[in-house]
Amino acid sequence: MATNITPLHDRVIIKRVEDNVNQIAGGLYIPDTAKEKPQEGEVIAAGAGKYKEDGSRQALDVKAGDRVLFGKYSGSEIKLDGQEFIIMREDEILGIISRAGAAA
Repeated sequence: MATNITPLHDRVIIKRVEDNVNQIAGGLYIPDTAKEKPQEGEVIAAGAGKYKEDGSRQALDVKAGDRVLFGKYSGSEIKLDGQEFIIMREDEILGIISRAGAAA
């Protein structure tokens, strides 16, 4: 990512993880326009956290590089340097995915 962007407060920037499977078991081809967008992504950047009532910051639970699961209609889609990303609040993230033997 040539453009350097840092999300504010408790927001994170996520890049969707795409599956390269265009064919189902029956051998039918599924065009890109008919496929659902994946609900799994990688955190590219995370903000510093939101302010609590006492003025201190609450750190985020996610960090850059984490694989996360998010809701189908969560966040706002943005386009930077020709790539599509999603920017959302941390509380819209449903969970952090950790797979045994998964590449970091």
